[in-house]
Amino acid sequence: MYGLSYPVFTTVVDKLKPHIAASNLSLPTDYAVGMVLSRLAHGFSAKTLASRYSLEPYLISKITNMVTRLLATELYPEFIKIPVSRRRLIESTQAFEELTSLPNMCGAIDGSPIKVKRGDIGGDMYECRYGYSSVLLQVVADHKKVFWDVCVKAPGGSDDASHLRGSLLYNRLVSGDVVWDKVINVRGHHVRPYIVGDWCYPLLSFLMTPFSPDGSGTPAQNLFDGMLMKGRSVVVDAIALLKGRWKILQDLNVGLTHAPQTIVACCVLHNLCQIAREPEPETWKDPDEGGVPARGLENEKSFHYFGDSLRQALADDLHQRLSSR
Repeated sequence: MYGLSYPVFTTVVDKLKPHIAASNLSLPTDYAVGMVLSRLAHGFSAKTLASRYSLEPYLISKITNMVTRLLATELYPEFIKIPVSRRRLIESTQAFEELTSLPNMCGAIDGSPIKVKRGDIGGDMYECRYGYSSVLLQVVADHKKVFWDVCVKAPGGSDDASHLRGSLLYNRLVSGDVVWDKVINVRGHHVRPYIVGDWCYPLLSFLMTPFSPDGSGTPAQNLFDGMLMKGRSVVVDAIALLKGRWKILQDLNVGLTHAPQTIVACCVLHNLCQIAREPEPETWKDPDEGGVPARGLENEKSFHYFGDSLRQALADDLHQRLSSR
C-alpha cells in the first residue's frame, strides 16, 4: 500500500515527526505520512485520496506538499550524498571495476523526463523528445542503484548537457569544490574517480562518454564504449526502478510549482528502500532514446582536453589487459 516495508515506514515517520509536529497539523504523523506515501506509490490524485480518507482535496494537496517538501529538504542531506569518504569511493570503484573492468569509475549519470499535467504549462520548452509535457530529472547512481546526486532544474525540452551545466554538481566539480583523492596511474595519466554518461553529455575530465554512438571507433575504443555503457546501465536500471516503485512519477498529478520537490522526495524514498534492500518491484522503462551528441563549450576546453587523453589511455589500457588474458 505504501511502497515500502513497515520498518522503513517507521524510519520515515520517526525522522519526519518533529517537523510535522511543529506544523500544527491536526492529523497524526503516521496517518499523514501513510497517506502521502500511498499517493506517491500508486499515483492517486488528491481527489481520489480525499474520498478514501474523508478529507477535502485541498487538504490532501496541502499535506502532500508538506511531506514531500520535508523529504526533499530535511532528509535529502542524510540519504543523498556525494561519495567523498575513501571507504565509499573504494567500495563503489571496486564494484564498477568488477562490472566493467574500468578502474576508478564511481557513478553513472542520466536524465529522464517526468510527465506533468499539460494544463499547468505553456510553450514548447516543456515538451520532451517523446512528445509530452515534462520536467527533466538528472541523477547520478552508484553500483547499488543508490542515487548520490539528484537535480530537477530544467523543463523537459532541455537537453541533458544543458541540464548538467546548470546543476550544482557540475559547478562543484568544475570549481574543484568536490575533489576525489583516490588517484590511480594509467599509462602515465593521473586518473581521479569519474562518472560515466552517454554521448548526450560532454566529455570532461570527471565525466567519461563513449567515443562513438555507432561503433565506428578502433577496436580499443569500441571495447571501451561497450564497457562504459555497461557501467551506465546501473543508472538506467535505477531510474526504471524509481518510476516502478513510485508510480506518481509516471504521470505527475501535482502542480508544476511542487513538481521538483515531489520528484526529489521520491528519490530520497528510493534510496531509503535501496539501502534497506527492499524487494524491487516491476520497473518502468522509458523508451530507448536517441539524442544529439553534446558539443563542448569554450570554457570547458581544458576539461575536455584532459578528458580526451584520459579516455584514450583508459581504452588502450583496457584493450591491452583484456587482449592478453
